[in-house]
Amino acid sequence: MRRSVLGRSWPNAIAVVLVIFFAFPVYWMISTAFKKTGDIISKTPVFIPFNGTLEHFSTATGADQFWSFVANSFIVTVVAVSASLVIATAAAFAVTRMRFRGRKAFVLVVMVSQMAPWEVMTISIYMIVRDNNMLNSLVPLTLFYMMMVLPFTIWTLRGFMAAVPKELEESAMVDGCTRFQAFVRVIFPLLAPGLMSTSLFGFITAWNELPLVLVLNKATGPGTAQTLPLWLTSFQTTFGDDWGATMAASTLFSLPVLLIFFLFQRKAVGGLTDGAVKG
Repeated sequence: MRRSVLGRSWPNAIAVVLVIFFAFPVYWMISTAFKKTGDIISKTPVFIPFNGTLEHFSTATGADQFWSFVANSFIVTVVAVSASLVIATAAAFAVTRMRFRGRKAFVLVVMVSQMAPWEVMTISIYMIVRDNNMLNSLVPLTLFYMMMVLPFTIWTLRGFMAAVPKELEESAMVDGCTRFQAFVRVIFPLLAPGLMSTSLFGFITAWNELPLVLVLNKATGPGTAQTLPLWLTSFQTTFGDDWGATMAASTLFSLPVLLIFFLFQRKAVGGLTDGAVKG
């Protein structure tokens, strides 16, 4: 009996410690955003801001070009993720349903491309964009973000596509559907968990990316093509040591990702697991 209780207790204890370890920085960021300046710089830590304030959020949202940066981040992220889903769905369908020369080599290239760190290619990407006179533009940023999340999206959707029985597609075609209609009406609805999990991964990757936008879109001024991650790096120089405004800006920046993850957590995690083991 004691061994059984201990066997159940120590994994739970480790899980609690890990949750506290990873969740505390997030809690501290959010709580600091609501603290008054005196509580932030106090030598005695204030863990719960009973007399909170929204002043820091007003300072963050009132910063120069804040809403332009928000719009840029949403445009780049949504377009990149949407384009990668369309291309990856077509590629996964071709790999799993068609037989063509070089199919295995293509799958191998997709696997290898996931291992390449994009940071080491920043210089070459900068030279390509510079030579085409496209610096400080959202177009190359969107294109490279799409390429960044595309290999993972193809690999995951390939597993979901392979898990759909071919007989369902063939039955739809026997009933009069074309191959495209069979895909849209039969296969595509079954890919919903995979599409949700890969889109969540792509959104987080593109939303949080900093090195590439730091190199390609570092120009400031009206009409700048910067995104929120780059804007956050300049917060300390903009407000000096105003840590309350900095934490408020970080909280606002993290809010879309947290909301999307909590809304689709169960389906997204299940989708990643199914796509990893099927096919």
